Amino acid sequence: MSAPLTRDGDRLVFAGPLDRAAVAALWPQALAQAAGAACFDLRAVERVDSAGLALLAELAVRAGGPVRIEGTPPGLVELRTAYRLDAGLGYAR
Repeated sequence: MSAPLTRDGDRLVFAGPLDRAAVAALWPQALAQAAGAACFDLRAVERVDSAGLALLAELAVRAGGPVRIEGTPPGLVELRTAYRLDAGLGYAR
């Protein structure tokens, strides 16, 4: 199994579920790696819940947002729409 988060140049590569349990463990590591990230690779993410979306949105802000998102795990589009976030995880205008 791959690590839940790795940094590859300007990409943050996520794996596994991005749910409340995973986010609690991942938060400190993710915040430490966010600066300068231009892409969030979610292709190996199994699903996203509201805690996962909150993490991604906060990371996008800390990265200098907006970021490019690769992959559409279950839950991402629906939650992004519900919270009125655009494709780069910023607030839609």
